[in-house]
Amino acid sequence: MPRWLPRAMVLALALLACFQLASWAFHQLISLLLNILIAFFLALAVEPAVDWMAARGVRRGVATGLVFLAILVAGVGFMTLLGSMLAGQITTMVGEFPQYLDSVISWTNETFHTHLSRVEVQNNLLKSDWLQRYVQDSANNVLAVSATVLGSLFNLLTVALFSFYFAADGPRLRRALCSVLPPTRQAEVLRAWELAVAKTGGYLYSRGLMALISGIAHYVLLEILGVPYAPALAMWVGLVSQFIPTIGTYLAGALPMLIAFTVNPWYAVWVLGFVVVYQQLENYLLQPRITARTVDIHPAVAFGSVVAGTALLGAVGALIAIPATATLQGFLGAYVKRYEVTDDPRVLGRGRRRRGASLLATVRHIVHAEQPKAPLDERRRSGGEDRPGEQGRGTDGEPGTDRRREDDGPADD
Repeated sequence: MPRWLPRAMVLALALLACFQLASWAFHQLISLLLNILIAFFLALAVEPAVDWMAARGVRRGVATGLVFLAILVAGVGFMTLLGSMLAGQITTMVGEFPQYLDSVISWTNETFHTHLSRVEVQNNLLKSDWLQRYVQDSANNVLAVSATVLGSLFNLLTVALFSFYFAADGPRLRRALCSVLPPTRQAEVLRAWELAVAKTGGYLYSRGLMALISGIAHYVLLEILGVPYAPALAMWVGLVSQFIPTIGTYLAGALPMLIAFTVNPWYAVWVLGFVVVYQQLENYLLQPRITARTVDIHPAVAFGSVVAGTALLGAVGALIAIPATATLQGFLGAYVKRYEVTDDPRVLGRGRRRRGASLLATVRHIVHAEQPKAPLDERRRSGGEDRPGEQGRGTDGEPGTDRRREDDGPADD
């Protein structure tokens, strides 16, 4: 056996053991890493506001605390309004459930010529096997639900703590990162950081503005229809439709439709139609104008980034996909050399040619082609042919080439 073979085998086993240990540690810490990633993007989002307050004499830690306090107050207020709305509406629905059931049974009997009764339906519903199994499973899963709630609160506190330190110690963190890099790389890292702050903050602020516009529009509609809890429902529609990608619009519109249905079934149809129409106006009118200076990326690229982020990191990836893609696009755009494109129809698009000019030229060509030619003598008399003495002069009066025919006699036309 060669002398180097045992040492090579030991080295290979050691490397395999280190790889297995690193893989196990990564899978165990993936939840913490995701929380840190969310905290980093949240810190990037609030850093413009913190920098604005710090530039006006407020200490950076105090400014970060004030920003997070405002976010906390807004979140608690929204959850309080939403909780009170849901509690009141559930109480109303439970109290009026017999009336709803009577109306549904009456409509069913009149439409399908059946003979259902409310007592029979209630007994069948209460004695059904699936309802009993659902109640039993819910009672058995109380501990699991409590553990899930506590775990979510712990993750929320972890994200808040890390994001607070990232935002408050942003300059110190950048200084520590640049201290381990050569001077040529420090400018690139700082540029990437600046782009990430601009794109992430711009994305969230533009979404907040669109959420405000959406909330106001839906609030006006719900107030006109007389739907209860219109302010809370408008806030729900604005926030959910803007900050939950792809399916947020449908989730946001479901709750107002349900509440409107309890008032009048036709109101639910009106709410559905308004949600669809407003979504189209937002996609083609508001969103391109608002996000043009913040996250100016193609809609197909945005949709693909959301799908890819969801496949990689779930809901977290869907939330951070668009600002991450915008940051990467802005960073790569500074290093990609671009050249002037030739003026070619295949590049400009055939539909962008001057259609009016080309159509006019075609009409002129057809008219001149179909117009009959007059005899040579008539053209000479009317001035259409060069007269003798003028045939050899150009536009400036100088002698030019003789364009007359060699035969001065009458031409055989």
